[in-house]
Amino acid sequence: MQVIVTGGAGFIGSSVCRHLIGATPWSVVNLDKLTYAANLDSLASIAGNERYRFVHGDIADASLMRALLEEVRPDAVIHLAAESHVDRSIEGAADFIHTNINGTFVLLEEARRYCDSLPAERRAAFRLHHVSTDEVFGSLGETGRFTETTPYDPSSPYAASKAASDHLVRAWGRTYGLPVLITNCSNNYGPYQFPEKLVPLMILRALKGKPLPVYGLGENIRDWLYVEDHAEALITVLTRAEPGSTYNIGGASERRNIDIVEAICDLIDELAGPHPSGKRRELITFVEDRPGHDARYAIDASRVQDELSWQPAHDLASGLRRTVQWYLDNEAWWQPLIARGNALARRGVYKTAWRAVTAPVWAGAPGADRSTPRSTR
Repeated sequence: MQVIVTGGAGFIGSSVCRHLIGATPWSVVNLDKLTYAANLDSLASIAGNERYRFVHGDIADASLMRALLEEVRPDAVIHLAAESHVDRSIEGAADFIHTNINGTFVLLEEARRYCDSLPAERRAAFRLHHVSTDEVFGSLGETGRFTETTPYDPSSPYAASKAASDHLVRAWGRTYGLPVLITNCSNNYGPYQFPEKLVPLMILRALKGKPLPVYGLGENIRDWLYVEDHAEALITVLTRAEPGSTYNIGGASERRNIDIVEAICDLIDELAGPHPSGKRRELITFVEDRPGHDARYAIDASRVQDELSWQPAHDLASGLRRTVQWYLDNEAWWQPLIARGNALARRGVYKTAWRAVTAPVWAGAPGADRSTPRSTR
């Protein structure tokens, strides 16, 4: 098989590329714009492989996409190219609209043109796999989980842009017959993650003895998925799912943010030794919450488990330990990112005169029934 991976120099994309080269005989073309969070060093282990090729480009460039599809003649496209940081979307949404919505539209149009040109047998086998997020569903209440039929209710500009791209992909499948797949995943963590995200941010700030900023009261809950498990799940869906299918992919590891941060502190104290200033839990600092911060995400991954026989291989304890150890062992990868000067900075600060943020609002409105998840109201 010939596979194009868009956004293959990013965190999840690079894991997918490494997995494809390491675990399959397929050939991989990695198309990436190389924005701030992309890093070709994450692909050093496969860069010399004859089945791997990198192409620098923007998915919103229609002429580039058309030429690449005609040249590579892929059997599948795994679409991971996206702006993905909620905090950055709060500060400025334009890049998110350009890549996540306009870029996805261009990719769909060029994939449709390409797919329509294929012989019937190859057209039937072609797949465009769009990789999305559970953030499109908004915030859950204290109980319940997101399923494949949960209504969309995005809170942030990032989540809204991904929701829009999901709708585009689904519409191109239904209207034009493009063989599409959609997966919505929970929070990923693991090696090679850009330091702005929670897990690497806390690891690297803790190593340096810097304050560990935790939004609000740290009570927001996420389901955590080890990135290598996610990469395997994506290939499982790509090869086994029927066109038009949607699957939720999660790690079955719900935790409060404060629990994640405390676990990271304890692991670093154990693996790297205590900091001269004391135990790293003492570095935790609670800061003003970010606007629109969803209270809880939880994934029901039973469909992908039952229909496609996928299960995550890592629980949170083993995955976090592997992740912390990787950052301890790979300073040469992350130190250049820190040297840029703002990789560890707080983002997503947006003040208004009318909005006060305190504890999580479970059902999305003052006085709402806390027992009812917002997604089912």
